[in-house]
Amino acid sequence: MLISEILKEKGNNVYTISPDKTVYEAISELTDKNVGALVVQNGENDVVGMFSERDYTSKVILKGRHSQDTKVRDVMSPKVQFVTPEQSIEECMALMTEKRFRHFPVLNERHLIGIVSIGDLVKAIISKQKIEIDYLMNYITGKYPV
Repeated sequence: MLISEILKEKGNNVYTISPDKTVYEAISELTDKNVGALVVQNGENDVVGMFSERDYTSKVILKGRHSQDTKVRDVMSPKVQFVTPEQSIEECMALMTEKRFRHFPVLNERHLIGIVSIGDLVKAIISKQKIEIDYLMNYITGKYPV
């Protein structure tokens, strides 16, 4: 199963924020969109970082900063791991585990076309396993012809 299949099911919505916005604006956007991370873009296609709930707690709250005075650029995660639509879900799951990221922007020829989260990957894997189990159960019980 490929990342492109996840995007077909969930859609290509990507919520972004400018690095010049305040952390307060970013947190408001996370809450409004009910997501855990935003892609930080400087311009239309220039991805410069990720901002997540984890960034907020570890780099704002625990450091005594004020969300209304702190810019996203000062607390975002600047190292962004990208994936492509052609990559497998298993490969992305391994990357998430290795890099300890929960969200990957999806790029197609340097264009941001989506985002996948650890939840998206787990959901896809569980769905695939359920289909395989159902098939095997039907085969074992004789509901499918040989």
